[in-house]
Amino acid sequence: MEVPEKIGQIIKEINKKGFEAYVVGGCVRDMFLGRVPEDFDVATNASPEEVKKIFKKSFSNNDFGTVTVLTRAEEENIREVQITTYRKEENYKDKRHPEKVNFVKNIEEDLKRRDFTINAMALLKKEDGSCEVVDPFCGKEDLEKKIIRAVGSPKERFSEDALRMMRAVRFSSVLDFCIEKETEEAIKKNAPLLKKISSERIRDEFVKIIMSPMAMEGVENLRKLYLLEQFLPEILEGYKVPQSKHHIYDCYEHALYSLKYAAKKKFNFRVRMASFLHDIGKPRVKRGEGEKATFYNHEVVGAKMTKNILQRLKFKKEDVEKITLLVRYHLFYYNVGEVSESSVRRLIRKVGRENMKDLLEVRMADRIGSGVPKAEPYRLRHMRYLIEKTAQDPINASMLVVGGKEVIEIMGVRPGPLVGSILNILLLEVIEDPKKNKKEMLEAKIKEIKKWGEEEIKKKAQDAKKEIEKVEMKKEEMTKKKYWVT
Repeated sequence: MEVPEKIGQIIKEINKKGFEAYVVGGCVRDMFLGRVPEDFDVATNASPEEVKKIFKKSFSNNDFGTVTVLTRAEEENIREVQITTYRKEENYKDKRHPEKVNFVKNIEEDLKRRDFTINAMALLKKEDGSCEVVDPFCGKEDLEKKIIRAVGSPKERFSEDALRMMRAVRFSSVLDFCIEKETEEAIKKNAPLLKKISSERIRDEFVKIIMSPMAMEGVENLRKLYLLEQFLPEILEGYKVPQSKHHIYDCYEHALYSLKYAAKKKFNFRVRMASFLHDIGKPRVKRGEGEKATFYNHEVVGAKMTKNILQRLKFKKEDVEKITLLVRYHLFYYNVGEVSESSVRRLIRKVGRENMKDLLEVRMADRIGSGVPKAEPYRLRHMRYLIEKTAQDPINASMLVVGGKEVIEIMGVRPGPLVGSILNILLLEVIEDPKKNKKEMLEAKIKEIKKWGEEEIKKKAQDAKKEIEKVEMKKEEMTKKKYWVT
């Protein structure tokens, strides 16, 4: 258990003034697990005023006895260290924040107020460099058994702070732990309390679950524990709703397996959310049963539902727009030989070239979520090839820093085919050596060409045109090869 030097120095300074100090909470848990803590917290029996006297570079902007000490450390996770006086909390009227905080005398009393046993451990850094663990609730044992267990009475912990129920699922999902039975039952009974928590706090916990390696299992836990219905009831409209012959899962399961693939591939947050929500409109538009079931316009209805959900959960405007866009256009049609380059360009205009990669990843998650073995069949690879092809600038005279105007002025000729021929000669020069695409160098080349006869210009222009076409073909072949298409 290596406590960072800066944290050790903070504890030492507190000890010098005759006070106790422990490293506490999630950072202790993470150190036991061999993970790098996101931040470090210290608990002490020194009052907030005494802590601020010890550390001049510190501030406090809360009513809970927490002082933030600035360390100037290079490591981001210890630049700011929160030091909290031992305390207990009372009267959680809003099911989130205590209305009353009382300071207590020892670390054991302080650890009683914490949420889960794995977060209720303290580490004492001794003068000889060794560490002593204070673990009154057997958190280390629960870490070894991979269990999420509430401290003391689960009912009381969740009644105090209802967001802890979401945190239980989040820790379970992030750490791949199981939730202990009594804790699980308390969550089920207290699930409606989640409605008292702000949308922003629920959103933050939900995003962490979505971004965890076990995202699918996390969401399914939310459903089993009756939490999902408190903030995202729309997704449960698809529970046990069968689909047509192209799907082996019901609507809800399809959403889960699509999310599972997106998490496995470590797709970004927007792709994961869109993969989870892309078919959310299906239950509302379903007509018929079995193989003949239809879901016309589900992408349009789903996009509207997605927008409402994300706005209700107070997501950023940009995230709402991007995720909604991916849901709206996830059903794009593409078959090799049937869809033209112009159709691809139209889709790109609707979605935005910057979003095309995300859209294709949503389609891949959609496919795996349907039960098919291949995420990216030939036609999707061909689609990628066409997207890149349409993004490439064609090889033509517009790439040159000089144009027809300069050719006409230097050659002393009128606009016509001869000007185009000279530009082709210049273009080949630049293709072979891009450094020559400078005005003075190309104007010098035009002056050289002026000395040639018209027949020589025409012949060299034809040769240049053939070479340019070869370069275009080679570029095309390389792009095809990149996506394994023919």
